[in-house]
Order: sequence, then structure tokens, then C-alpha cells
Amino acid sequence: MMKIEFAPLNVPLRRRLQTAAVVQWVFSFLVLAQCCLAMFILLSLSRWWILAALYAGWLYLDRDTPSCGGRRSHWVRSWTVWKYFSDYFPITLIKTVDLDPKHNYLFGFHPHGVLVAGGFGNFCTEASGFSTLFPGLMPYLLMLPFWFRVPFFRDYIMCGGGVPVPALLTVRGYRGLVSSEKASASYILSRPGGGHVAVVAVGGAPESLDARPGALTLQVLNRKGFVKMALKHGYETAVAHLVPVFSFGENELFDQMENPVGSLLRRLQERLQKVMGVALPLFHARGVFQYSFGLLPYRKPIHTVVGRPIAVTQTPSPSAEDIETLHKLYLEGLTQLFEENKAIYGIPQNKHLQFI
Repeated sequence: MMKIEFAPLNVPLRRRLQTAAVVQWVFSFLVLAQCCLAMFILLSLSRWWILAALYAGWLYLDRDTPSCGGRRSHWVRSWTVWKYFSDYFPITLIKTVDLDPKHNYLFGFHPHGVLVAGGFGNFCTEASGFSTLFPGLMPYLLMLPFWFRVPFFRDYIMCGGGVPVPALLTVRGYRGLVSSEKASASYILSRPGGGHVAVVAVGGAPESLDARPGALTLQVLNRKGFVKMALKHGYETAVAHLVPVFSFGENELFDQMENPVGSLLRRLQERLQKVMGVALPLFHARGVFQYSFGLLPYRKPIHTVVGRPIAVTQTPSPSAEDIETLHKLYLEGLTQLFEENKAIYGIPQNKHLQFI
């Protein structure tokens, strides 16, 4: 039988608040959207249906907002709960070089992890001090367009700086994409005056299926859409534009059921991912009052390191060779970022990134 390790009764209040903050985050990530949808349906069937009708009208009038930078709220991004959330792990944002706020940037975030905790904590909240480290820059975390179709939930995630991720940035290769999704990244990267950062988890949902402690495998070799986007929105003169970001500790937060490529479970997960658009990793870690099982992440530190920017010259119609050249430079920059910092964050010298 599995031995259950219970949390001590004399846990400091500060740590209990940190756990509570992570509980609400996991709840928000896993079931808040479903709860919001159910609430909208129940409201539509109640005597208060007029409120649902008015909100539906608002959704129609506001349908383009997610693709035009969303509706950020500094107040929501600065909630005290996010500081407790960040301190639970803790999450730390590290700057390697200054980024000129006169330009726009595309951050490639690696690895995806199970729930993108580092991406959320660093770029959807002010808990790790993004605005202090990078004054004049405003980050937007690109998310699956599906979430912006859920009533109420869409407004909540836009407050943190979430915007729809274009299919171009998440699918293999660099094919075209529908304009409603393309607009979200294009709007950010083409804003005049600079100061905007689009953050995309390059590995996407499929990479989460390989997220487990010690994993250093990144799905990036066939993902070149973000490179094409950077080229199309570069500047006439070479300007630092594309930035690799590596989040050390992201894969250490959860264990996951064994699902090697080709296994029945993996084939089922991949099939569901193609149908639903989201991956379903069967993860587990610890609970609220015990440390042996549950859906809360382990208390493992996350160090998100923002690398050196890569100069990009605007190419309105980039060729396959243009994309391949910049993609190679990006992988070299990402590898250099990892190798220069891995020893600092406890990764042995004989461990290296594996690109697939």
C-alpha cells in the first residue's frame, strides 16, 4: 500500500496562503472555463435570461477584442494572490540583457511544461516583477483561441494579458492561418512605437505530453511558424526581435503516467489532441493536506531566463530559406542560453537539450 505523507499541522500561515493561491490557479486552469460556461447556460434558462442575452450581445460586439491586444488590467495582474502563487514554487524571472522598449519582441517560451506555470506567473502577473526588469515592455501570453469563446472566462484571462495564439505559431511547418487568429500576434508585433511582447510556448500542447521531471526534450524542429511571424514583422533595418526564453524547473512540477510514443495511452492522447485542440496529460503530484498524491504542483523552484535577442530584418514574404536560416539561429541561441545557465540551476553538465 502507498504510504501517505500528511502535511504537519503547524504549517505557517504564509505557506498555507501560498497553497491556497495555487489551488485556485489549478482550479482556474482545469475547470473554471467549464464552470463559466455552465453558469452562462443556467443564467440563460433562468428568470434572469435577459442578462444572458445582454452578455451575448456584448460578446458579439466585443468579438474582435482578443485579437487586438485584449483588455489588460494592471489591477488584476497585481493581485496579492499572484504573489502568493509565485512564492509557492518560487518563480523567478532572470534578465540576461536589456531590451530596448522602442521595439516589439516575440518571446519563444520553453519548455511548455504541464500547465505553463512559469509562463503564467512571469507574463500574466506582476508577481515576478516583469515591469521592473523590463521597463516599457508589455507582455502578452498567447493562448489557444478556444478559451476566448467561453463566456466570462474570456474576460478574466484577457485581464492578465492573454490573447489568442495563431494556428501558424502552434502547428507544424509554416502554413497559413485564418485571419481572425493571425490578427492576435500580428496586432502585437506591428504596434507602432514598440514596447509590446508576444509570448508563445513554441512546443504547444503536444509538448506537455512529455513534461516530467528531468525531461529536456523540446518539440521545435518542425515548428517554424513563429519564425515566419518574426520575419514578417521585423523592421526594415535589423532590430532585435526574436528572443529565446528557457524556464528551468518547468518540467519538475508534476509527475505523469508513462506514455511512451506508440503506446496505447499516447495514441489516445494524440487523437484527443487533434480532435479537441488541447492535450490531456495524466499528471499528478501532491495534495492540499498531504504530499503523496493530488493535482497540486510540487514546490520546486522555477527560474525563467530571458535570453539575448536575435536581430530580424523585415521580410514581408519570407522564403523557405529565410525561415530555415533564422530558425537555425534561434535554435543556436536557445542552446547557448541553456548551456550557459544549466549548471546554475542544478542540471548536470552531461545533460543537453534534445530537439525533435
